[in-house]
Amino acid sequence: MNETFDFVVIGSGGGSMCAALVMRAAGKSVLILEKTSLVGGTTAASGGVMWIPNNRFMKAEGIEDSHEKAVAYLDGAVGDHEDTPGAIRARRLAYIEQAPKMLDFLVEQGIRLRRLPSWPDHYKQPGESVPGRAVVSELFDIKQLGEWKAKLRPGFLPLPANLDEAMQLPNLKRTWAAKKVLFRIIGRAIADKFTGKQRATAGQALQGQMLQAALKGGAEIRLNSPVKQVVVENGRVTGVLVEKDGASSRIDARLGVLINAGGFAQNQRMRDQFVPGTSTGWSMVPESDTGEMIEEGVRIGAAIAQMKERIGFQVVLPPGGKPTGVQSDMSKPHAIVVDQTGVRYICESGATVDFCRGMLERNKTAPAVPSWLVIDSQYMRKYMLAGSMPGSKKPQPWYDSKFLRRGDTLEQLATECGMDPGKLKASVERFNGFVRNGRDEDFHRGESAYDHWLGDAMHQPSPSLGTLEEGPYFALQVYPGDVSTFGGLVCDVQARVLRPDGSVISGLYATGTSTASVMGRVEAGGGGSIGPTFTWAYIAARHAAGAVSAVPEKVAVTA
Repeated sequence: MNETFDFVVIGSGGGSMCAALVMRAAGKSVLILEKTSLVGGTTAASGGVMWIPNNRFMKAEGIEDSHEKAVAYLDGAVGDHEDTPGAIRARRLAYIEQAPKMLDFLVEQGIRLRRLPSWPDHYKQPGESVPGRAVVSELFDIKQLGEWKAKLRPGFLPLPANLDEAMQLPNLKRTWAAKKVLFRIIGRAIADKFTGKQRATAGQALQGQMLQAALKGGAEIRLNSPVKQVVVENGRVTGVLVEKDGASSRIDARLGVLINAGGFAQNQRMRDQFVPGTSTGWSMVPESDTGEMIEEGVRIGAAIAQMKERIGFQVVLPPGGKPTGVQSDMSKPHAIVVDQTGVRYICESGATVDFCRGMLERNKTAPAVPSWLVIDSQYMRKYMLAGSMPGSKKPQPWYDSKFLRRGDTLEQLATECGMDPGKLKASVERFNGFVRNGRDEDFHRGESAYDHWLGDAMHQPSPSLGTLEEGPYFALQVYPGDVSTFGGLVCDVQARVLRPDGSVISGLYATGTSTASVMGRVEAGGGGSIGPTFTWAYIAARHAAGAVSAVPEKVAVTA
């Protein structure tokens, strides 16, 4: 027998429970279908940061922002391009208008959120916010979830520490402020042990809160329930076919279906087609990010675009471990990145999306995948490296496997890495000259607020620039990894999925990395993926529930 709900959501990542809360607030029934055994998607395993312009927390703290400033910023950072229909100005304006309203709605539903004290926007553009527009979850006791606790996808940080606190821990040996933060975190952990709590942070806390609210609100959530087909009747999406315990069943959706099933970062076939030269082995997302719902959208006539774009995130591949992000590592002083010949070709700090794209572009003319992160002994003493604490002692397997290379001189290091010794030495000497003059003439590293934030505030005169002049020297290979893809189904300002001719596929909505991102080719700030995921889910559910008036049925689409 067929089942019927008002709204069906495919996937349980960022935004799915938000859509469910909107539907339940409107008195509608809603079903979330998750193909894996865990709730929360990539969002739960992430930092859980949302980029929300002109938000309530900025206003409460007296931090200047406005609709107009956010528009100016996205106009400059994202821009208008024929091949980014997901980021047309109408969608950017809709996002800027609706994101703060989405946030207010979540707070009204009892979701406890806060502003990160500092996370500058990624680009030096008119309208940028240096304090930042990043919003995160408060710590959340996941034991409140009862039997659902074991079904929530684990987070990346198993400590009761806010993100801004965790960011200070690498400075334990250098500042008393970091030591105080550590004592505060240890105090929480001890308190949790005695009170029976288990406070989670970051994306796990965000999705834990959302899961609790959705369940309390009456949403139904089913795990191990992959959607095999979207049902279309008379040109309208009316439901889905689901596989559960080896049996197929149909579930009808009176008001619509929302696709929020992630991107295709773990699908090598799709990578080879759309982002050639990249590997699933470099991705930091869960194994379920396989893109079948994007392909299902295409099967029923949907337009796709921006498929070559990714949420790039530079990684290293430690022996026996998973890809480890090194954006913060390579943005610190006393470090540069060079290609396999030893030539510096890119700004080491700044937006991860731009760095990874730049590495792939460089590889077209010179071997640059992987590239080399080169550091000196000053760096080793002061900064974390690939998840290890500061200091010269590193795991022996790092050296045995040649994951970490060492040379007493730059020439020796170059030989160990297969680089041209003369080119590496010239690159380092040129960079050192820039450091001494206080300006990176080649790639302008250290000229933005975001560069400074990523660097070392205690290193003066520049948080970003420091010489490489103290041996021994070290190097490790860096790859253009990602935290999912940024291309997919093309949607309009109501999150409705469009056909190539611009007409609406009635009854079908989409959000998240299943769609062509409103950020286009960039990530405007921390949370430039999760913020839009929640917001477009909110917009979709409100439209489907009848709270938002319809827009013209046909818009321009350029794939």
